[in-house]
Amino acid sequence: MKIKEIIVVEGRDDTARVKMAVDADTIETNGSAIGDTVIQQVRLAQETRGVIILTDPDFPGEKIRKTIAEAVPGCKHAFLPKHLAKAKRDKGIGVEHASLDSIRECLAHVHEEMEESESDITLDDLFDAGLIGGEASKRRRERLGVLLNIGYTNAKQLQKRLHMFQITKHDFIAALKTVMQEEADE
Repeated sequence: MKIKEIIVVEGRDDTARVKMAVDADTIETNGSAIGDTVIQQVRLAQETRGVIILTDPDFPGEKIRKTIAEAVPGCKHAFLPKHLAKAKRDKGIGVEHASLDSIRECLAHVHEEMEESESDITLDDLFDAGLIGGEASKRRRERLGVLLNIGYTNAKQLQKRLHMFQITKHDFIAALKTVMQEEADE
């Protein structure tokens, strides 16, 4: 699988793993303290070939994703679910621990960042669905993020990400039905 866009990852181990999974070029941020040089590289990549941000599914990875997306608008986003990025024997979480198939799968379902638009998915919809403020909310958001390929979000980020990636109410409801059916089957 050849990827036209340049993939932004956190470090060397992520680059090695991505290159084992797909034919692609990468830019490494080398941690969450992203310097001007990296931002300039990402800007140039976005202008010439496009960019896909693929960071670890953890707090530092989300911080890197947000920093780059704010500095370089229009990036695409690939999300690797936490459960697919865990190392054996609890040695960490990250792109470098994911299977090659998991990396290929998340790169096959990238989302293009759009200007946030008004969505027909309201805050009330999120409350009514038990995605905010309930005992099972976090687990439901995690599963919804996997099904919609938008990554895990906290309650505050969920509506923003649904709008940013223009998830339709139809797709939201379909994914939510799957989440609820899985809960009922447990």
